[in-house]
Amino acid sequence: MTDFLIKGALGILTGQPGAAARAEGDIRVRGSVIAEIGSLAALPGERIVDASGAVVTPGLVNTHHHLFQSVLKAVPAGMNEALAAWLRLVPYTFWDRIDEEALRVSATIGLAELALSGATTVADHHYFFSDRYDFDPVDVLFETAERFGLRFVLARGGATRGRPFDGGRTAPLPVEPLDRMIASVEAAVKRWHDPLPTAIRRVAFAPTTPTFSLHETELQEIAAAARAMGVRLHSHLSENMDYVDYTLANYGKRPVHWLAEHGWLGPDVWFAHMVECDEGELHLLAETGTAMAHCPQANARLGSGTAPADRLHALGGMVSLAVDGAAANEAADMASALYSAFSLHRAQKGVGAVDAETVLHWATAGGARTLGFETIGTIEPGKQADIAIFDLNAPRYFGQHDRVLGPVISGGQAHVRASFVGGRQIVENGGLPWLDMEKLAADAARIVARIANKQDEGRFRATA
Repeated sequence: MTDFLIKGALGILTGQPGAAARAEGDIRVRGSVIAEIGSLAALPGERIVDASGAVVTPGLVNTHHHLFQSVLKAVPAGMNEALAAWLRLVPYTFWDRIDEEALRVSATIGLAELALSGATTVADHHYFFSDRYDFDPVDVLFETAERFGLRFVLARGGATRGRPFDGGRTAPLPVEPLDRMIASVEAAVKRWHDPLPTAIRRVAFAPTTPTFSLHETELQEIAAAARAMGVRLHSHLSENMDYVDYTLANYGKRPVHWLAEHGWLGPDVWFAHMVECDEGELHLLAETGTAMAHCPQANARLGSGTAPADRLHALGGMVSLAVDGAAANEAADMASALYSAFSLHRAQKGVGAVDAETVLHWATAGGARTLGFETIGTIEPGKQADIAIFDLNAPRYFGQHDRVLGPVISGGQAHVRASFVGGRQIVENGGLPWLDMEKLAADAARIVARIANKQDEGRFRATA
């Protein structure tokens, strides 16, 4: 880390709400922290970061991803299927073909895609853990993230029971006894979790779903275990009506109200998707501070709908933005997620549903608070210097009157000139200098060919 001055930007989107959403001027960084904002003269010997023709934002925070899916994009069998069939035909069919090399390559693809679209913090929900693996996915994912220098949260998933449609030609999904799952999360926390406010790496306890992947009797024990370890709780919830139908049929309650009885709500809990939430559930989420990881692009791709993120935000609830897995979201980058959130809500509910500054807030300050990183998420003095500089020198941005909104409203490939995590540069001159993209492309093609052609004998078999 070195001191530097970001100078000449067209404008700053701060990630803050209301009138503070925009700022102008230069940004001085000292060490890992934003020191000043305004019309600033360079100090003797101070490094200048050129932001001319660019917009500066906080580094984007992706609160829900599945990095193992970066080698499962556009699988033909799942391209035109809804969620349940897609799960069976894509991740649940291919999970046992993702060996250590495939996971490393897939994670590298995903993190490169995210970093080059402005992400500086990533929460990855990994939910396949088999006792037949000769590697630990937790270590592989943390080690890969360390190469990038991104802030990384490993949401350690898993299941104690499989979903009813598991079977047929699909390798049995890995399940594990609850005590083993808790012990594995404890081991990951001991090795990787940093509770400090400026942490680069953290762990969350994240069973795949509370509905289909756990026994109801286990819910309170898991919530208590997570809180005893000092980590957050995460899962999928209400991605489509299957979740609602399940809890209504079995417990007589909708998912959020059912989980409220088991200690699964609170400011240390966030759920991915939440497409099917009624007004009562939204009020309960807002009252308890339970956060939503809004995945607009993946939900649209699978035909699941659009989550009421705008309504939860209006109620004062916590909303963050997420990409979700690349297998259901072939453009698995944060710039595409920004545009999807901006456009899909307006298409469905009218132009007053959401504005660009609010979407940017979800992707920055909202994400930081959702993951418990209170020192990032906004551009203001005293915050960690997690910063993205979006270059607007491309035709898609030409002709815009309000150019500062370009990174949110223009869609397509982002042009990130530079990014920083705690003042340490991640993206330089639009690229990742240490990463051999030609080799990564070749590795990706080789892995895809191998797993696509592999017979369904199932390299790894799960035991209960």
